[in-house]
Amino acid sequence: MDLKNDFLSILLNKAGKQSVESINDLRDKEFSGLKLSPEERFALSNYDRYRIAVLNAQSDKEKFHYKYRQLQVIANLSDWREFIGREFSRQ
Repeated sequence: MDLKNDFLSILLNKAGKQSVESINDLRDKEFSGLKLSPEERFALSNYDRYRIAVLNAQSDKEKFHYKYRQLQVIANLSDWREFIGREFSRQ
């Protein structure tokens, strides 16, 4: 669980320092009918695995909603490339 919190801290520290294309930007691109690159699709898949793992790990409703809000921030502010080089299915 600490690894997930560390990852959130890293992402939030990077956010705001530069303009990035986020996970939600990729989703908007996909929903608009534009084709995603294989790397972009891979990043979306990794983010989804990460999101599910984080939410499934929560023991009560309050923690679940707190983590859900954090994941919304990650999806809106973090660069999608952060989800390429890491293994998210086992965290």
